Amino acid sequence: MELGAIFLLLLVLLIVVLFVSKPFSEHWRVKTQSSRERSALLAERERALNALQELDFDYGLGKVPAQEYATQRARHLLKGSEVLRRLDEIQSAELQPVPQQENTLVVAKQTSLLSDEDLEELIAKRRGERRQKTAGFCPKCGKPILQADQFCPTCGLMVYSK
Repeated sequence: MELGAIFLLLLVLLIVVLFVSKPFSEHWRVKTQSSRERSALLAERERALNALQELDFDYGLGKVPAQEYATQRARHLLKGSEVLRRLDEIQSAELQPVPQQENTLVVAKQTSLLSDEDLEELIAKRRGERRQKTAGFCPKCGKPILQADQFCPTCGLMVYSK
């Protein structure tokens, strides 16, 4: 074999390997971007919680006037709720597979047969299930706690769940 034929064979082999590995590298890249975005949102959530804790502490010491406290607290709560909403969107997209078109049609047919009262009842049941999972935030450290928790998983404060 000639040297040119060997190089041509290596070039074709390299192109085939790159072509075959492209879907795997794209999946990894998308997964990495999702984890980076989630990590950035978690850091933003921590900053918002810390800002709220500092504001509450300063207000308790009398460093912040009542009117300014209310506006700053509302702003921090709005920012925190937006971050939590985006985190929920990312988490639900990661956990739930995209429903197939057939399943969507079946659900649409089932819901079209339900009355308004039945739909409202289903929505209320779903909201109740979501509320039962979380019990709010720890009064000491501000981290989220679950209803099943007897102690805060972060600081160890005893929490009283209903």
